Amino acid sequence: MLKRLSLTAAIFAAAAAPALAHLDPVEHGSFMAGVSHPLFGVDHILVMVAVGLWAAQIARQDQSNKALWTVPSAFVGTMAVGFVLALAGVALPFVEPAILASVIALGLLVAMAAHLPTVVGAVIVGLFALFHGHAHGGELGSAGALQFGVGFVVATALLHVAGIALGLSISRFAPNLTRMLGGLTALAGLSLVFG
Repeated sequence: MLKRLSLTAAIFAAAAAPALAHLDPVEHGSFMAGVSHPLFGVDHILVMVAVGLWAAQIARQDQSNKALWTVPSAFVGTMAVGFVLALAGVALPFVEPAILASVIALGLLVAMAAHLPTVVGAVIVGLFALFHGHAHGGELGSAGALQFGVGFVVATALLHVAGIALGLSISRFAPNLTRMLGGLTALAGLSLVFG
């Protein structure tokens, strides 16, 4: 068990490098740029995996698979709305602070194994997703927006699936490990704020 915890801590420590997801908008515009975008930003990875972990926790607590679909779908759908709003020139206040707050808040929700109704969980992740999507759209401009948008939606969904798979597999042999991962996520979020 100690070996697993050490490995997990090492992975999260390595992941605490500066976010690299925010690339030069001139380089954006392709499907593969959209796929790679969420995969190179620590803040994005932490949030997407945390959404999956929390969905798995809620599903286990409710003994229903509803949260496994509803919570991540709310994130992906609302993220797409935020993306379109940014492309349309609609400004949102506090985009970057909201993204950093999402890392901390979702990490804490996982760490506390917060048992909220699935709909409430979907609303919470959807609110944060709006800012994540807006940041993606705000960096892009209009060139290649559709291809890029589809790519980052696919990558986001895959990160959610990874979080769900991790959460479901961990819950079988060490449910407290999921909570520890949530705590490490929140700490990583704080390091992004103050780092």
